[in-house]
Amino acid sequence: MHIVLHQPEIPPNTGNAIRLCANIGATLHLIHPLGFSIDDKRMRRAGLDYREQAVIREWDDYDAWRAAHSQSRVFAATKRGTTRYDQIAYRADDALLFGCETRGLPDALVAQADAAIYLPMREGNRSMNLSNSVAVAAFEVWRQADFA
Repeated sequence: MHIVLHQPEIPPNTGNAIRLCANIGATLHLIHPLGFSIDDKRMRRAGLDYREQAVIREWDDYDAWRAAHSQSRVFAATKRGTTRYDQIAYRADDALLFGCETRGLPDALVAQADAAIYLPMREGNRSMNLSNSVAVAAFEVWRQADFA
């Protein structure tokens, strides 16, 4: 599984994603520009010692990532999604794409995705924390793979 963070801005969210990816065996892809240095101490603190256990790739832009992963299906996580995240039959090489904390995903990237997925929230709420959203969706993909 691929977890793709498009231009993340808050170091602890990325650190939490690093820890998650290390624990479930997913590859974390970071699309530049980042809102912090990958060596930011707040990100390291959130990721603890898991950075060495996680597979992390950095990309100059989304197009570069996409060219390298043209065979992967992409599921764009957005509050504008039309398919609930747990209604997809995921495959091992699928990618979950998440936008930055303040702007979400650009419409153009959502339009290019195989599907726009959403996590249910109570009516009137604006958004969920990025690292929590990554964890919820990633665990569904992993669950469908019988936690292999």
